[in-house]
Amino acid sequence: MKRTIRRGFTLIELLIVVVIIGILAAIAIPKFAATKGKAYVAAMKSDLRNLVTAEEAFFADSVKYVTFDTTKIKFRPSQGVNNPVIVPGSGYWSATVTHTQVASFSCGIGVGTPNPVIPNAGEGEPACK
Repeated sequence: MKRTIRRGFTLIELLIVVVIIGILAAIAIPKFAATKGKAYVAAMKSDLRNLVTAEEAFFADSVKYVTFDTTKIKFRPSQGVNNPVIVPGSGYWSATVTHTQVASFSCGIGVGTPNPVIPNAGEGEPACK
């Protein structure tokens, strides 16, 4: 009696594997998208904290805040983060930033004044909305 040895997979076995991979991808992709959004927000907040340090160092030297040209304070935003919009005042300032990958979402910080994005945020605390 001759035995036949089966080699390879049947079509049903391959289809089952493809379906399982599809289900796993459907679960993983939304979680990955949420993680990217959190990373963009973290980049904006980090840039605002760095801007506070640069602005206060510039203020200590020149007794005024930078209004528009952030190259004077040697500040460069992270990749994808737009240049900050700085609103100076006499002894206070605020700034807001946006990200190219996150539509209709911005982060702000206020030093000596309320946060322009979320007014009840703490002074010098970056907050996003």
